[in-house]
Amino acid sequence: MKTFILFLILFPNILYAGSMKMIGEEGKLNEVDRIIEIKMYDNYYIPTEIKIKKNETIKFIVKNFGDLVHEFNIATKDMHIKHQPEMIKMMEHGILLGNKIDKEKMKEMAKKDHSMAHSHSNSVLLEPGQSGKLIWKFNTDTKIEAACNVPGHYESGMIAKISL
Repeated sequence: MKTFILFLILFPNILYAGSMKMIGEEGKLNEVDRIIEIKMYDNYYIPTEIKIKKNETIKFIVKNFGDLVHEFNIATKDMHIKHQPEMIKMMEHGILLGNKIDKEKMKEMAKKDHSMAHSHSNSVLLEPGQSGKLIWKFNTDTKIEAACNVPGHYESGMIAKISL
């Protein structure tokens, strides 16, 4: 019985790790091939398309120039759609507040529900004026995109095409 309970606890994490591998993996600073700057505005990115070579490691420097909270998340379309209910939940619990992230509430909620931590190596969530970075190794042929999953933003077209 203990083994079964442990399996139930670990299984979602195993699935998540497996799905992450399908889109690439967290890159290492000493393996960065180039740096790409991403500017986030209210419901669009500059650039709108990112050209990558297979096995290239990119350091993304992301800056939010908009008036709202935005996310830069590297994933498949299906992964974005599956992530969106988590973002809605963050909004419903008062973690995402239009132009602010309540980080204290995020920490508290994450103790009960890990998805509220929003700490994934393929994503940054930024308030207006904030900058962040992520390093990603594109070692897959899977069709991926960068998108903002804050409620309503993906639907309004806040997507950057990633072409290999």
